[in-house]
This record gives sequence, C-alpha cells and structure tokens, in this order.
Amino acid sequence: MCYTGNAGHSYGAGSMLKRLLPWLLKGGISFGLIAWVLSKVDIPSAWDKARDMDLSMLGLAIVLMSAQSALGALRWGLVLRALDAVFRWTSTAAVYYIGVFFSIVLPGAVGGDAVRMWFSRRAGLSLATAVNSVALERAMTVFALVLLVCLTQPILVARLPDLPGIWVFPTLLAVCVIGILVLASLDKLPLSLHRWKLVRGVVQLAGDTRKLFFHPAWSLATLLVALLGHVNLSLAVYVLALGLGLNVHVLDTLVLVPPVILIMTLPISIAGWGVRETAMVTAFGFVGIDGNSAIVLSILFGLVTMLTALPGGLVFLAVGGGKMEAEELAEEKAHADEACGLHTPPSPLP
Repeated sequence: MCYTGNAGHSYGAGSMLKRLLPWLLKGGISFGLIAWVLSKVDIPSAWDKARDMDLSMLGLAIVLMSAQSALGALRWGLVLRALDAVFRWTSTAAVYYIGVFFSIVLPGAVGGDAVRMWFSRRAGLSLATAVNSVALERAMTVFALVLLVCLTQPILVARLPDLPGIWVFPTLLAVCVIGILVLASLDKLPLSLHRWKLVRGVVQLAGDTRKLFFHPAWSLATLLVALLGHVNLSLAVYVLALGLGLNVHVLDTLVLVPPVILIMTLPISIAGWGVRETAMVTAFGFVGIDGNSAIVLSILFGLVTMLTALPGGLVFLAVGGGKMEAEELAEEKAHADEACGLHTPPSPLP
C-alpha cells in the first residue's frame, strides 16, 4: 500500500536506510575484526616495523598491483569473447577498472562485480551477457585460485608436515569441478519450466558455461591468465614482505595468499578490511611470522590495493558515471512514484 501524502519522504527514508544498512553492518564487522587483531599485537612494535619499510620494494609492489587490473581486464575480455560478445578491449578495460574502484568503496568484494554488470549493460551488452560474463569470470578466477593452492600445497606440506586442514582445498577443487558440470547441464531442465524468466536465464547461463569451460582454447587461455593473476598477487605480498625484512619464502606466499584472497571475497566487510588482517595473521603464523609483522604486511597490502584502484574512480568520472548514476536514481524514484499513483513532473532545468 502507498500513502501518497508522505510518499516522497517514505521513499527517501527507505532508500537511505537500504543504502546505509550494509555499510553499518559490514563496517561494524570490519572495525570489530581489526580491533580484535590489534588487541593481539604490540602496536608500537608494529609501527616501528612499518617505518623501516624499504620504499623501493613498496614501489615494486605498486607496479605489480597496477598490472593486476590489466590482467583482470584481459581475463574478463577472454570470457566475453568466448561468449561471442561484441565489446571493445578499451571498453572492457575501462569498465573493469571502474569495477575495481567500486570494489574498494562498496561493502563486500562483489559490489565491484555488480557495478561492472551495470556499466557493461549500459555500454551495450545484453543483460544476460553482462551478468553471465562477470559471473563466469568470477567462477574461473575462484577455480584458478583453488587449483593454484592445490598445485603448490605439497611444497608447503613438505616443509610443514603438521600443517592442519590440508584436505580443505583438494575438497574445494572437487566441489568446483562438480559445480561447473552441474551449471553446464542446467539447460536440461524440463521444457515446461522454460516459461519462467528465471529458468530461461539459467538455461542461457548453462550454454555460456559450456562455451567457456568446454572450449579448450578459451578455457585454457582464461585459466592461464587467472593463474598468472593469483601468482602476481602473491608476488606483490612477497615483495612487501621482503621490504619489511620478513623471513618468508616466495613459495610460502604462493600457498598462503590465495586462501586469504578467497576469504576476502566473502561479502561480510568493507573492501575486505578486518577479514584480510585476521586471515593474514593466521596464515603467516604457520610459517613463523609474528602477529606484529603480519598485521603490518596485511595493512600495507590493503593500502597498496586501494592506491592502485583509485584511478578507476577517475575513469568512472571520465565516462560520465556520475550522470548515469543520477539518471538511474531518478528512474528508480519515478518507478516508485508510479507504483504509488504519483506523477513526477519533468525538471525545468536543462
């Protein structure tokens, strides 16, 4: 039921509450986890460690993380071409970079993916292709991450035979393979169900899954780029660790960083803050890195990630993102007013 007398006020209050609630919940989780981790470390000692950072290593980490966006755009571009989507490489890079920027300013890592879907739809892709390409690119990224850990885990186990939970990632790899096979077969649903819009979307997703994962050229190329991206992230952490003077082997980061990245993708915090610090302190504790050093390493990694993502905001402004967002909000309000039987007059301003 709509109450026309206070419709505008109700819409505004409801819209603001919907926007603020995720920030409040996930911001609280981030703050709580960071506070808990900091309570376990010696803050003056951690600060001294950060001040001794080798700036040349910090600069190299920034270069590696800048390359990460290019690798991500290449990965998504390969998925789009596997789906026979017509989308220029320049548009692919621009929209991907915008998504990277919003992944650090929206609550939860998947916020950037949602923005990427929206922008690619506005740039000319069909809704199904926009959604499926981002979803399948994310699926390939997670699959490559789990595969990388499984490939490198025996090396770490040889050094740490008592490492707990070594069965987790082989199990996750099996789950990923089964999930891909199930996803690719969802178009076998009874034809009587195809009258539902959701089922038709699932059917197209199944076909797109086969186009990517069952075509050796596209699947292997995309998997290779995804693996390279995870190795690059691990190298960035390794370079930062070297800059802090930590006794860490490059193979340690190849095994320990991907699980941290996977945990960060859970939409329970703002840009992974708090979750990353908790996971990093736990993971690097297995190879003898003290909590003070691990928390500094994690915070530096987070700051470098934010720094290299900020130019995506400039891309967003350059392509008129602010104007498009205002138009989208105006359309949402117009639909809400229409549902309440109201009419929003056109603005007299140009």
